[in-house]
Amino acid sequence: MPLFEKKHFQRCLLRWFDRHKRDLPWRADKDPYRVWLSEIMLQQTRVTAVVEHYRRFLKRFPAINKLARAREASVLAAWSGLGYYRRARMLHAASKKIVNDYGGKFPASSAELQTLTGIGRYTAAAIASIAFGEPVAVVDGNVDRVLQRFYGQRISGEALWQAAQSLVNERRPGDHNQALMELGATVCLPREPKCPACPISALCTTRGELSNKKQRSLRQRKRQIAFLLDRRNGSTFLVRRLSGETLMPGMWELPEASEPHGTQPLFTLRHSITVTDYRVDVLGGTAIDHASGRWIPNSRLKKLPLTGLARKILRTAKVI
Repeated sequence: MPLFEKKHFQRCLLRWFDRHKRDLPWRADKDPYRVWLSEIMLQQTRVTAVVEHYRRFLKRFPAINKLARAREASVLAAWSGLGYYRRARMLHAASKKIVNDYGGKFPASSAELQTLTGIGRYTAAAIASIAFGEPVAVVDGNVDRVLQRFYGQRISGEALWQAAQSLVNERRPGDHNQALMELGATVCLPREPKCPACPISALCTTRGELSNKKQRSLRQRKRQIAFLLDRRNGSTFLVRRLSGETLMPGMWELPEASEPHGTQPLFTLRHSITVTDYRVDVLGGTAIDHASGRWIPNSRLKKLPLTGLARKILRTAKVI
């Protein structure tokens, strides 16, 4: 791309971003801890679902030193409801390394950031460009889509990263990267791009019409499950997932009901995990002794690392 076109691209993109960027809490400043936290939370999670979790997590762990000193159970409890709990464990591990090895100060380069647990190329570039002004490009799903349409050709792998790097605004790399991601999230949409509202439409090769290979849509599987809600003397019976479990190890949940059929549930709710849509029946009754089960005082439940479904059930039952 000629230099004058590149400059025009950058000006149009940043002018649009300055006027139309969403008011998101992690954009209030360029604190690397807050940038890092938001980027980890946003992995595989919608912005709307992250905002309130982000605020609550920061209220409990306002600085990296406090996060590093916390017990893992407390971190998981604060993360509860966001899912993909491995992210929280890696966030906690990386915070300890930053405090112990770097004196609580974040490495300022994308290369060094990638040495930390749970920080890959994208996250490292996002932190380095937004918090430290390093002129390094980010590529996520939104940037990928914008660039594919902008150039009018299929680009993947290292070539895609190089294409993104060639456009980076060296004076405002963080804003440039956020603008591209914002454009993909709000204007250059997957199925119905809003081309008339796009600030770079005059430069775009395809105007959103780059043909997509037909993809088989994943059918949502349906499944019915039942859990037992046993409460007595201000406590609730919960079981803890084994540390060797693949999913959510160490998290607390309600015991599954062994014979739910024919029993009238206290209430029913819906819960979706990836491609499975669950109908969840919550039954009353007496919990059977369970090796990993315990009576937990209701006053402690909010501080416990609960699975997202357990938290949803307990809120619906007005236990928490």
